Amino acid sequence: MTRDISTVGVIGLGTMGAGIAEVLARSGLDVVTVELDEAGVARGRGHLRHSTERALSGGKLDSAGRDALLGRIRYGTSLSDLSDVDLVIEAIPESLELKADVFTELDKITRPEVVFASNTSSLSITEIGVHTTRPGKVVGMHFFNPAPVQKLVEIVKTVVTEPEVVTEVVEFAERLGKVPVVIGDRAGFIANALLFGYLNHAVRMYEQRYATREDLDAAMRFGCGYPMGPLALLDLIGLDTANEILDTMYHQSRNRLHAPAPLLKQMITAGLLGRKTGRGFYTYDAPDSPNVVASDTASTVDSVPPRPVARVGVVGTGTMATGIAEVFAKRGLDVVLRARSMEKAEASVAKVKKSLDKAVVRGKLSEEDAAAALARITPVTDFEALADVDLVVEAVAEELPVKQAVFAALDEVVRPGAVLATTTSSLPVIECAAATSRPSDVVGLHFFNPAPVMKLVEVVSTIATAPDVVSTASAVCAAVGKHAVHCGDRAGFIVNALLFPYLNDAVKMLEAHYAEADDIDTAMKVGCGLPMGPFELLDVVGLDVSLAIQRTLYLEFREEGFAPAPLLEHLVTAGRLGRKTGKGFKTY
Repeated sequence: MTRDISTVGVIGLGTMGAGIAEVLARSGLDVVTVELDEAGVARGRGHLRHSTERALSGGKLDSAGRDALLGRIRYGTSLSDLSDVDLVIEAIPESLELKADVFTELDKITRPEVVFASNTSSLSITEIGVHTTRPGKVVGMHFFNPAPVQKLVEIVKTVVTEPEVVTEVVEFAERLGKVPVVIGDRAGFIANALLFGYLNHAVRMYEQRYATREDLDAAMRFGCGYPMGPLALLDLIGLDTANEILDTMYHQSRNRLHAPAPLLKQMITAGLLGRKTGRGFYTYDAPDSPNVVASDTASTVDSVPPRPVARVGVVGTGTMATGIAEVFAKRGLDVVLRARSMEKAEASVAKVKKSLDKAVVRGKLSEEDAAAALARITPVTDFEALADVDLVVEAVAEELPVKQAVFAALDEVVRPGAVLATTTSSLPVIECAAATSRPSDVVGLHFFNPAPVMKLVEVVSTIATAPDVVSTASAVCAAVGKHAVHCGDRAGFIVNALLFPYLNDAVKMLEAHYAEADDIDTAMKVGCGLPMGPFELLDVVGLDVSLAIQRTLYLEFREEGFAPAPLLEHLVTAGRLGRKTGKGFKTY
């Protein structure tokens, strides 16, 4: 560091300000905090007391360390208390007017060389900085909540920020044990710009009664490995905070996908702000409590008895087909696996055997159970062999004419009353149903890859699907240990409809040279706790597959924001498809 930073000022002692003060004090720095009044100071002390008590009980601090930490923090109610600090971090409410007033006053009080950092998550650092005589020394330093735990800090530079100031603030963030990413000044920065469009889309799905709040949240937890579902996360963030961030983003981007969903405003007006008020999308046992109280939710599934299923047909020989066959066989169901040739059918059974053998080696399955599961799978080549099954799951190529031909063939041979299911991830289920004389018996059963491991199945009902067919699909999922979520028959279902616009937004961000792919991946993994960054995930899925899904979403909804990013199209045209070709957004 070219300048010595030993004392840091923190303005605002809400959840974020108190958390930042704790981070600074933990690093051995002296901290001078300022709040509006003594009541604010008391609340801030309370935040710090509770947080350090949790760290103490969790073994992350000892009593002496806690006392030393708290001893480094001083409290005041006047900005003049910050006259001798080496750096100031502002963490007051998201109001440009309030922040401008504070920075104007700070400018008069502190030494000319002191750097000002704002913890804003959505406001323009440029607009804040112009209220000082030192805009070159004003940066964004966006910590994530809870600040003592979350590693990411977004360092936001403006067009006039001095390069050495950026370097110093990055080094300072690293000194605090944080992972800094440097970005330009635009609404939402990296994490919020990508996260809040996704959250807003989830609210719209709920608002349209496309899926229940539980199914929306479970879909993203089980389907993508996200630590929290979108609606539960909104309750944690606070619906009022989310609405402010989205509104700011919309006014900068004019992207309709950032316009806050009307339901958000209605809930805010009703005082349903999330955990902090005890009610949001969910109801909690007390304000600020994480404990959800069970409440009635309108189900998208009619409670009608399911049809009995003991024997299952699987059509296809790819990864999904063999994985689904394994899932059913391990749970005691007889499986008829249909392939175009006996050679392919036997090769598919061999793939299942290899997977079962791996499970035995890992101690997840006994040799006897593996042998019994394999014995339940019968390879066949004729559709007639599926005549007496109770459920058929089609898992052939993701091409509508191919699937329609399979459904037409099934319609001729499978017994009346059997359920016909497709594993499509993006095609209309009703188009498959229309190829049969029994559309009421057709449903979507979208397993996730690898099927033996992934817990989620999207149960997709069309306008024609019979209620007992939906019940049967749900019962079968439960019987094989899967978590079923229910939705209607529209492009992307739940997971892909929420996931791929977010991935597309990340590509647009890279395309605009706003941030590097590695920094965007880091921001989403470290800042939002996602298992993979967007570019890592795109390369794994395959850029050609991703482009096809994005095109499907755009053609279905005609939403400008869903139009595939040109960069994605160019990479696919160039044959850079991700890991499978050795080059995508990254080189392997």
